[in-house]
Amino acid sequence: MPQFDFDLFVIGAGSGGVRSARMAAGKGLNVAIAEDMFLGGTCVNVGCVPKKLFVYGAHYADDFHEAKGFGWSCSVQPSFNWPTLRDNKTKEINRLNGIYKNLLNDSGATILSGRATVTGVNEVEVAGQRYSAERILVATGSWPFVPEFPGSSHVISSNEVFELETFPSDVIVVGGGYIAVEFAGIFNGLGAKATQLYRGEMFLRGFDQDVREFVAEEHLKKGVDLRFNCDIESIQKLPNGRLQAKLNNGETLEADEILYATGRKAKTANLGLEEVGVELRKDGSIIVDGFYQTSVPSIFALGDVKGGIQLTPVALAEGMNFLAQQYGGSPEKLDYDLIATAVFCQPNIATVGLTEEQARYNFDDIQVFRSTFRAMKHTLSGSDEKTLMKMIVETATDKVVGLHMVGSDAGEIIQGMAIAMKAGATKAIFDSTIGIHPTSAEEFVTMRTPV
Repeated sequence: MPQFDFDLFVIGAGSGGVRSARMAAGKGLNVAIAEDMFLGGTCVNVGCVPKKLFVYGAHYADDFHEAKGFGWSCSVQPSFNWPTLRDNKTKEINRLNGIYKNLLNDSGATILSGRATVTGVNEVEVAGQRYSAERILVATGSWPFVPEFPGSSHVISSNEVFELETFPSDVIVVGGGYIAVEFAGIFNGLGAKATQLYRGEMFLRGFDQDVREFVAEEHLKKGVDLRFNCDIESIQKLPNGRLQAKLNNGETLEADEILYATGRKAKTANLGLEEVGVELRKDGSIIVDGFYQTSVPSIFALGDVKGGIQLTPVALAEGMNFLAQQYGGSPEKLDYDLIATAVFCQPNIATVGLTEEQARYNFDDIQVFRSTFRAMKHTLSGSDEKTLMKMIVETATDKVVGLHMVGSDAGEIIQGMAIAMKAGATKAIFDSTIGIHPTSAEEFVTMRTPV
């Protein structure tokens, strides 16, 4: 008789949880995975995937306008239909949910629907039924954080934004992170009047300063109303259903919707973790070591729930690393250096490595190469959108330690650059690489003079 019902019990069927469960089951382990909401987690359902689909939709307004410069004309003025985008998005998400379910079923993992709670160091309860497991893996992700203030119940978060009944004529987006910047651009592109509020001096804290300032300029050019150094004190719902926001500078704003994108917190409430001795940080995230092990040896955690870098590919990599460590005998810890990331605002941001500020702190001497230009497409489109490319080199080793881009397809371009940097590429190697012409990407191999 086996000692436990399962070798591995995974709580949370997001990116990291599903990857861990199905790959473990594929190795012949007896695996269960519990989920009380939707398969695929935040990324598939209320994050990366639907957001990127909305970004695509938001670009069409520019495309219709810019096509005139290339000889295209339309006898009917283009119009946007929100239910079409919203419902087509939902159909795609449902399709992906089905794929995730099939992947898990085909792997042999047991899917349990319901909220799981940890009731012992080797025990989990789901829908009143208790299961024992040799190892428990918590992969419940994170949840949008909305601060409490008078009228905060009237706002929406990034969870609800994808299912709005009607498209707002105007919207206030509160926050300075990448999610806030992305949604301000999405609403603006789809035709709403978008106002973004941020309590700090400049949004996108943690990104390269040139990138932050450049994106602010581009968003202003596209019509997003940026308000820095201000915040909402209270919100009142008016008789006509609109929302009135009182700002801390005494000003009032009205909008159909107010979206709060003010960060995310680890989803650990009421999981029973503290009761069995799992140590949490003050923000609720789970403390783990380099092997994803918590303060309780049989309980592990990965992905957003443990804090750190909140990116889907990171959770996937952690899932694979966890399996290699626990079931493959690997002593290797995941390398978090040089993780590329993108922000799907308009134009896109993509970055890998150090910012200029970080590089100046870390190295005695650096060289900075920077280029701003109007992409070839816009010589005919009439758009005044600009592209920014930036490279940071450690002088002593000639190593490229940071690459940043703001412009069309930035994520697609920087992904390849990240491979080069991971391989240790120097500025000399970039210089000796022949570019593809005419492309924006070739700028990274033709920048010769440091600023």
